[in-house]
Amino acid sequence: MSETTANLELPYILPSQAQKHVTHNEALQRLDALTQLTITASLSTPPSDPQEGTCFNVTASPVAAWVGESGKLAFRQDGDWIFITPKDGWRGWFAAEDRLKVHNGSDWAVFDAIGTPAFLGINTTADSTNRLAVAAAATLLTHNGNGHQIKVNKAAATDTASLLFQTGWSGRAEMGLTGSDEFAIKVSADGATWKSALSITGQGEVSMPQRPLVRATRGGGVVTPASGSQTGFSTLSVNQGGFTLGVVVAGGGSRLIVPVAGPYLICLGVEANPAGAFSVTVKVNGTTVVTSINDNDAASASYSNCAIGMVILNANDWLVLEHTGTTPLDFNYDKTELTVVML
Repeated sequence: MSETTANLELPYILPSQAQKHVTHNEALQRLDALTQLTITASLSTPPSDPQEGTCFNVTASPVAAWVGESGKLAFRQDGDWIFITPKDGWRGWFAAEDRLKVHNGSDWAVFDAIGTPAFLGINTTADSTNRLAVAAAATLLTHNGNGHQIKVNKAAATDTASLLFQTGWSGRAEMGLTGSDEFAIKVSADGATWKSALSITGQGEVSMPQRPLVRATRGGGVVTPASGSQTGFSTLSVNQGGFTLGVVVAGGGSRLIVPVAGPYLICLGVEANPAGAFSVTVKVNGTTVVTSINDNDAASASYSNCAIGMVILNANDWLVLEHTGTTPLDFNYDKTELTVVML
């Protein structure tokens, strides 16, 4: 029969043993050291004036009274040291570190109540892609005294660090660094085809690739529209946001079709060789005047001017030019043209 218990190595009181109180007291000392185990500090040198009942974790290469006791617990009792070998699974509160540790059979390791799980699902199931998943009416991230940041980090410029917004698990909007280091906001109607609505470079330069914007003119050359006629356009430049050419206009060219409803700024530029008084007017749907250029000086050898107007347009509205007089107009970019941009 063993003379000590299996786990705490408490000494048994043996049959016919003299001075049984000594053995009993030794067992109580060990229980007093190990029950609700609190370790004052991890040291290799014994403290000069240890308090009675304190316990220390003896680290590598101990000296003085602790020589040869590395890895053990040194418990101060009755002015002397009791050395106890910790076992796998023992737990102790390390006061100097303010941490709970668990012995793994060879050393003390910090106890983590949650651990480092591969997945964490709160009221839902996490997976290998969504390693952290939360199902709730709201998720609160708040400050701890001052501000609060949410950090989304990527490994390289060509990777993605973004926030993705979905409907029925299908992407509809995304904002962040998607494939480059330019901040972008992208949208999708089906989760498959994406369009960049806004992009900001690292220098703060802002672009809106889908903002309706167009420069429209007819093919280069001089044209003399008949008085009272309407003409359209045949060439679109800097075209973004979906402007198109529609039905052919009787006076030449085609209608300019508006892609999206909203407020628009319209700039009309005219270059002419006046043969008399004339005017060029921008009209919506062939009737509503937006802006116009008029010249009553028939003696002018050449004429160049521009006019700006603002108007609320609907999707599929169309723009044409209406003419009075019989003045030759030079159609081309930076000459007679129409610039339209959504505000």
